[in-house]
Amino acid sequence: MADSDEPEKIWDEYDWERFLQQQDRKTEKYMELLERYIDDPNRDQIIAREMGWYHLLDKDGEKWAENVDSLFEEENAALEGQEDDEPGDGAAQSDEDESFEVHPLYKASFALTVWIDQLFEESHDIQNQPAAGRLSSNAAIASAKLAAALSDDDVDEIGMTIAYLKRALKAVTTAIDSAMQLRKDAALDAERFATLNQRLFQIRDGIIELMGDFRIEWRRRYEG
Repeated sequence: MADSDEPEKIWDEYDWERFLQQQDRKTEKYMELLERYIDDPNRDQIIAREMGWYHLLDKDGEKWAENVDSLFEEENAALEGQEDDEPGDGAAQSDEDESFEVHPLYKASFALTVWIDQLFEESHDIQNQPAAGRLSSNAAIASAKLAAALSDDDVDEIGMTIAYLKRALKAVTTAIDSAMQLRKDAALDAERFATLNQRLFQIRDGIIELMGDFRIEWRRRYEG
């Protein structure tokens, strides 16, 4: 019998990676079910049953779903109200909002997604290229994964942070390959390709450096 006083195992990056892969599979299954039953009036019940969310099929689950819908409606109404209001001068963001948005690596990644959108607007022919879709989507994925990795100021879960950084790195690597393909297909001129490549590699190198720093911190905390 295990000792009740035994300390809880700290997850490393590999434990978190396995967990995130499981969540990815669940998300993919959910999206497939949602697409299949989007117009079915019993959509939520069907999806809950297929996903194994049996607690959502009883009366308490129905009440919970109604509460969630109500919260979404209130949140959407609040967001619409914010769009109508002019932001005040010098309005300060909360510490929570700034937790990752001020990080230079996230700012560079987000700025790149904006730059790619502008590039596509200026050159509509690029949008028809399959590699362009991969470039845009993976740049956005990298930005999202960086936000997830950098959202914990205290870095309590270093393993989770590294796992998200690895996913951001994978997305950036795919984006680099897509940019190379666009250049090979002559969809990008030399100047724009050079700018895009430079920004992608800058983000890639930043992620690699950050992963190294967190791995050193992991060893200091748990292996020292």
